[in-house]
Amino acid sequence: MYQRLQNFAEIGKESAFLWGPRQTGKSTLLKMLYPDAPYFDLLLSNEYERFLRNQSLLREILEVIPAGSPIIIDEIQKLPSLLNEIQWMIVNRNRQFIMSGSSPRNILRSGGNLLGGRALRYELYPLVYKEINDFELIKALNNGLIPRHYLSRNAKKLISAYTGSYLLDEILTEARIRNIQSFSRFLEVAAFSNGEIVNYSNIASECGVSGPTIKEYFQILVDTLVGRFLPSYQKRPKRRVILSPKFYYFDIGISNYLLKRGKIEQGSESFGHAFEHFIYHEIYSHCNYSGLNYPLSYWRTASGIEVDFILGNHEVAIEVKSTDIAQAKHLSGLKNFSEEYSVNKLILVSNDQSPRKVGKVLIMPWQHFLDQLWQGDIIA
Repeated sequence: MYQRLQNFAEIGKESAFLWGPRQTGKSTLLKMLYPDAPYFDLLLSNEYERFLRNQSLLREILEVIPAGSPIIIDEIQKLPSLLNEIQWMIVNRNRQFIMSGSSPRNILRSGGNLLGGRALRYELYPLVYKEINDFELIKALNNGLIPRHYLSRNAKKLISAYTGSYLLDEILTEARIRNIQSFSRFLEVAAFSNGEIVNYSNIASECGVSGPTIKEYFQILVDTLVGRFLPSYQKRPKRRVILSPKFYYFDIGISNYLLKRGKIEQGSESFGHAFEHFIYHEIYSHCNYSGLNYPLSYWRTASGIEVDFILGNHEVAIEVKSTDIAQAKHLSGLKNFSEEYSVNKLILVSNDQSPRKVGKVLIMPWQHFLDQLWQGDIIA
């Protein structure tokens, strides 16, 4: 059992939504945190059917259950109309609900009620370094960090099933996409943009659809929490900078599968890409789990000088290199960024054996960096 870092800090008596892609562990987390809470799982057909026929049934059931622990509603996106009953009970009975689901997209598209600000929003991501005892980097880079996949000896088959049943079947249905072939192709082509600057025109050409359609497809991935954009850092640039965002799938294993990568081994090109994706996942998860919610972006000039991640308002600049021995050539992006902005910390994350400092740049082995990150020593 993993000790997840998402623990609903400061929730108090407020109601909340817990969103996250399938199999990230939402149900397991809720059962662990609230073992005695009334629990309704709308993924169960009999549970779904009885509330579909009569939404007031939930109110009637809870009228005889004493108030105390929150009421858990799992897979709330399956029945958006139930949220009207939930809002009534929050307002008139002072009941607390925690509602989980894969994404709010279906609720929003159906004109459903997201409780008008009466519920906090939390998200659960795939596992992170600090949640795993005896963490294995190579396993994480090959299998991804969805709990079941990370532990599996045959992760590729599980990821293949996940991609078919969830990324294709459910998201296609939810988004009401008719051109299945073009969307399937898009998922693969988008994987080539994983960790890269998005070029809508090139992707549209590859998929045989229009640019606006590609933008819509990307938005579907964002809305369903399957992918996210990393914006460019643009504050008062002295040099001309790239404005387009980068894109990342939510899990390394998913992008590996869509890219048809073979086994990832240290020193390979695919190792470098997956390693950067892994560090991004850790920073993004920390940003949200810590409650700091600092801006996260990348910086690249029109001449090609780049820094992988900018944290906050240029407080921390981070470059990721999979090399075993960081050299002066790996520091140029950080040095150029520090010439343009005042930076508290310049960090190069690598596979070096020991931390060291070259000029103003801290070179950190990835384990050391992640320990510092989760301890709150990288950004406060």
